[in-house]
Amino acid sequence: MKEAPRQQFRNAAHTSGAATAKPKDYEPSAEVEALSEYAAWALMRETESPLHVGDLLESGEGRLRICKYVGFEDARWFLAEPAPGAAPLPGVPPVALPDAGPQPQA
Repeated sequence: MKEAPRQQFRNAAHTSGAATAKPKDYEPSAEVEALSEYAAWALMRETESPLHVGDLLESGEGRLRICKYVGFEDARWFLAEPAPGAAPLPGVPPVALPDAGPQPQA
């Protein structure tokens, strides 16, 4: 996590449930192979890049875990909804909306 958002995260009240992380607040760092996030924390503790409160771990399957004072909790990326009529982003698949049922005929 970048330093400015880290200070904000550290001062925020603890909330339960999955944390929402903004991609702009993070930059990729080291990769580590471990059996759990706690094992990764222990491995990285003595390196130049230890895990700090607010840092994310992403599994090979894309599952996010955020480091909090109380341990690691689930997290997810915040994805802003595109503005109405905006062109789709390259490489991003369109989102299928749920069926609203039968449509009235004109």
